[in-house]
Amino acid sequence: MELACLDLEGVLIPEIWIKFAEKTGIEALKATTRDIPDYDELMTMRLAELDKAGLGLNEIQEVISTLSPLEGAAEFLDWLRERFQVIILSDTFYEFAGPLMKQLGYPTLFCHKLTVDESGKVVDYNLRQANPKRQSIAAFKTLYYRTIAAGDSYNDTTMLAEADAGILFSAPQNVIDEFPQFPAVHTYEELKQAFLDASIRNLSL
Repeated sequence: MELACLDLEGVLIPEIWIKFAEKTGIEALKATTRDIPDYDELMTMRLAELDKAGLGLNEIQEVISTLSPLEGAAEFLDWLRERFQVIILSDTFYEFAGPLMKQLGYPTLFCHKLTVDESGKVVDYNLRQANPKRQSIAAFKTLYYRTIAAGDSYNDTTMLAEADAGILFSAPQNVIDEFPQFPAVHTYEELKQAFLDASIRNLSL
């Protein structure tokens, strides 16, 4: 059996923090894992910016409620689920993802949780485990699944390396340049073909 493992933001849905930054005018919140490889450093900065601005989960969820999946994402996901078992491996938070998961037909999602106080202030973030995307791929291997993974950011590259096949999708040029070992594609049609090319079912024909 083959599993298709996908990043979420930038692959199927917009970058939530960027959309929130555009709404609030907080430029620092436009930084993502495309820019800052260290996730702890990135999240520490984000929480500090939220605290400084007096903003919390309620304000973030208001922005999320206005978002839709990327154009063509739902159709691509339906196509993929006809051919593979699909799991989303993301560094987003369950408190963010719900409305967008509904629009995508509730695919299986592994991500993180936030600690939020009674006022809605985000006081901490709770990682599911260290390096969770790579660790998930490693765990699937122990169940004798073959994995094909796709993502767009620095925090996806260990997942891509651990998978039997890794694909960069719509990645920025700096990530493509630093990780030339992964094929880089930019449209869902190209991503479909990359999955087919990587599939052992096709390679064995």
